[in-house]
Amino acid sequence: MKIIKKESGDWRAAMRWFYGFLARYRWKIGVGLVLVTIASILAIVNPRITGYIVDDIIGDGKNIGDRLPLLGKALAAMIAVTVVQSVVRLVYLWMFETCSQDTLYDMRDDVYRSLLQKDFAFYNRNRTGDLMSRQTGDMMAIRHFVAYVIYQVYENALLFVIALVMIFSVDWRIGIAMITVLPVTAIMTYFQSKEIKPRFMHIRDQFSALNALAQENISGNRVVRAFAKEDYEIQKFDVENAEYRDAELDAANVWTKYVPIFEVLSSILTVMLMLVGGIMCVKGYMTLGNMVMINSYLWMLNNPLRMFGWLINDYQRFTTSVMKIYNTVSEKPAVMTPRYPKSSDKIKGEVEFRHVSYEADGEPVLRDVSFHVRPGEKVGILGATGSGKSTIMSLLCRFYDVTDGKVLVDGVDVRDRELHTLRDGIGLAMQDVFLFSDTIEGNIAYGDPDCTFEQVEWASKIADADGFIREMSDGYDTVVGERGIGLSGGQKQRIALARAILKKPSIIILDDTTSAVDMETEAQIQHELTNLKNETVFVIAQRISSLKDCDQILVLKDGRIVEHGTHDELVNIDGYYRTVFTHQYGNVPEELIAERR
Repeated sequence: MKIIKKESGDWRAAMRWFYGFLARYRWKIGVGLVLVTIASILAIVNPRITGYIVDDIIGDGKNIGDRLPLLGKALAAMIAVTVVQSVVRLVYLWMFETCSQDTLYDMRDDVYRSLLQKDFAFYNRNRTGDLMSRQTGDMMAIRHFVAYVIYQVYENALLFVIALVMIFSVDWRIGIAMITVLPVTAIMTYFQSKEIKPRFMHIRDQFSALNALAQENISGNRVVRAFAKEDYEIQKFDVENAEYRDAELDAANVWTKYVPIFEVLSSILTVMLMLVGGIMCVKGYMTLGNMVMINSYLWMLNNPLRMFGWLINDYQRFTTSVMKIYNTVSEKPAVMTPRYPKSSDKIKGEVEFRHVSYEADGEPVLRDVSFHVRPGEKVGILGATGSGKSTIMSLLCRFYDVTDGKVLVDGVDVRDRELHTLRDGIGLAMQDVFLFSDTIEGNIAYGDPDCTFEQVEWASKIADADGFIREMSDGYDTVVGERGIGLSGGQKQRIALARAILKKPSIIILDDTTSAVDMETEAQIQHELTNLKNETVFVIAQRISSLKDCDQILVLKDGRIVEHGTHDELVNIDGYYRTVFTHQYGNVPEELIAERR
């Protein structure tokens, strides 16, 4: 029972969220439904005129020539009503379609904004393909509901009621015979809705899985080809594709079971009219004109009965999609700007880690890490893979929050700072370089799109990227492929470095940024970086050449700082730093060791 209540609560919250968007266009929906009402009421007219023609104009067929002018007027009236009905229908179809597109525009914008506010932990849990399916397939199910299902449900319900009222007004006995199918229809509607909902939820899950697999393999196409794993990936895709197909067929089995029942019920109405109405006409209880009139109203009963099954399917697809999207956007990020931030001033670059510990999924990553960096200092971080180097920088940028301790920037806990101001003051060149499908200039200027070309050129020269950029056919206007396809690893790293520098941040973080460049280029970059006097620079690297000129160097092992000092100090300690130095440069000169003693 608790689970049912939770699902019910989620459903209500999801519907409230959706109707918050739809309510912005309620006037358009309202006007559209008024026009649907007008068109539905006009549907009464032609059957009435048809009955009048049969009883009063044609009658017994005698002296019909005298009544030809009346017949012409009746037919003209029918044509006029049909034209007006068609125009009204065209207008409300346009209104519902534009309303659906406007609603979808607002929803997409809101969902996209929500996705940009999510923290790193959210993206660690969710695959890109799953999130893309929220913006594509699920959105289209919602568009179909607004553009089609809303007015169809209202129109069919209205036509059904109007038809019953008109049939009762002609002959109450026929009306009673017609409503005998309603209880059966209601029961079938309930059972179909109950059966189809979990199946549509399964369909959306399988669609997300299929979409995620396709997106992942397309993005990793070069790896697939490099390892000659095309057949393996096709086999994986076929499995997901088959499961999605089976989910769709499972849902189809439901509506193929119920839709024919609604078809039979609608056909029963025709049989009942022919049977009961025919007997009444023969016995003189009802005129032939009334029989024809009721037969004309019969489509207003048949059509809703035929549509019930399809509309239930569409409605359940809609509710499933709304819940999927809502469950995505309603997930609150763990990392958020505090309601009342203590400081929103531009950061100056002082950093302190005070007894910081961090756990991920219950596993300790950092243990009691403490250090202090003054503004303008250059700090190197060295350690084996998995020692926690990048985690320190992630905590500084507040991509995650510490489990214990404090990370202070300019003496203020990062959890108490305005998040945008904090990150805007940090220039980050990440280990996993991501470049957008844009020009090289656009990628470098990403942190400050309004900057001048001279600023882009300045940052490129510091990153030693200006030379190879100018050698390209279109120079800075060269368009790079998705994720920087077409550039070497070293070129991408230098562009990422230029992007970080261009912001002129107070803190620059270089996370293994020069690992793919040659020693000469690295030396040039390090030389240029020494000219940055006011910025606090963190350098995470495996090369001693990238760290030796730092003001202080942190050596991490198993999440702890095991060595801390300058290059000369650490070389004279028999520890991890000296071991790495020896592997890269050979033995430490004895005279240097003696001098340090």
